[in-house]
Amino acid sequence: MTPDNVLCLLSILLIPLAFAGMCLINTGLNRSRSAAHIMLSSLCAIAVAALVYVVLGCSLVGASGQAAHAIAISGKNWDWLGAGRLFARSVTFDEDTYDHTRGNLLFLFQLSGVCLAALIPVGSGAERWKLSAICVSTAVLAGFTYPLFAHWAWGGGWLAQLGEHYHLGRGFVDAGGAGCIQTAGGLTALATAWILGARHGKFTPEGIPTAMPGHNAVLVLSGCTLALAGWTGLNTAGALLAVTGTGFGPAVLAAVNTLLCAACGALAALATTRIRFGKPDASLTANGWVAGLVSSSASAAFLKPASAMLIGLVIGAAVVFAIEIVETKMHVDDPVGAIAVHAVGGIWGLLAVGMFADLGGASGQFLAQLVAVATLLGFVLPFSYGANLLINRFLPQRVAPGAERQGMDLFELGAGAYPEFVTHRDDFLRR
Repeated sequence: MTPDNVLCLLSILLIPLAFAGMCLINTGLNRSRSAAHIMLSSLCAIAVAALVYVVLGCSLVGASGQAAHAIAISGKNWDWLGAGRLFARSVTFDEDTYDHTRGNLLFLFQLSGVCLAALIPVGSGAERWKLSAICVSTAVLAGFTYPLFAHWAWGGGWLAQLGEHYHLGRGFVDAGGAGCIQTAGGLTALATAWILGARHGKFTPEGIPTAMPGHNAVLVLSGCTLALAGWTGLNTAGALLAVTGTGFGPAVLAAVNTLLCAACGALAALATTRIRFGKPDASLTANGWVAGLVSSSASAAFLKPASAMLIGLVIGAAVVFAIEIVETKMHVDDPVGAIAVHAVGGIWGLLAVGMFADLGGASGQFLAQLVAVATLLGFVLPFSYGANLLINRFLPQRVAPGAERQGMDLFELGAGAYPEFVTHRDDFLRR
């Protein structure tokens, strides 16, 4: 195994730290009565995503140059679906050539990516989403939603072919998964939050949102540091898989830009909340940190550090307003801000590729990125909404109001996360 492949493997092995960070952030930003349920739901989402992806999803993703289903339009073949074998039988683990090793690393990278994507909706549906429904919804995400878009972007599909067929830059570029992982997960979170509806007491009869503070800011901020380590591995591995034959330079640049985006995102959110509310807000600053990580994923290997800082500053300030818009204008209850952080942050990261990335001067890159964003909004969101609406038709996804008031820990698990302490009061909620 070559040194760059060794570094790529070690980077991928860091990605589970992002899982841990997301779990802690989702748990800390919700109330204590559902803390154990959120952690268990996150673990189950990872497990289901991994299993379904290996059984089915990876066969639909395929890889560039492998067999795929194609449609001929105007004399050009456009790949739209992978044609691999079930149970990852198209992946060869027993050959040690350079190409086969990179194929194996890409498989492991995408497997880690689908697990990370599965954690995003868990936070948005927290405190009212049944564990069984989470598992079924995750199976759809890992078996269909994620593989379809991942094939178009990473598996040699039609988005990647935009450069070859229409000379739009290099085709769609998403080295670390800002679209495939983050935006797809964020839009799935939006779809499920729409279907589940708001938590009891979140909105007044007039539609005004009320505050439901998370129970543990320490968990949230600790999760941010773990997320940085995991995202560094994600973006470094993405850089090594996307840019070959140039040594460790792109990987080091990706790691530097990941940190800069997160740092600037957090500071921008901190300054924005300080100006708007008089004091900095810890949870929104954490959202700015993660939004910076999200927006770095597509282009961390292709940015100058100054551009990475600008990308982080923009999304750090914007995410504060995006979270407010989701609540006050769209009337969607998103306890952890995942829709703004991952969907909005991911879209900004994709567009930033066309605006700031150094891709060798190829023209038309922004248009290729715009086509991908339109595909995410025009296909992934409706598909995810329709699939989850169908699930809800046969398996109601939301718990009964009494169960929500009791808390998901006691109702679904039979025990609370903090049995030795008084864990919640509703006196502060407006009725």
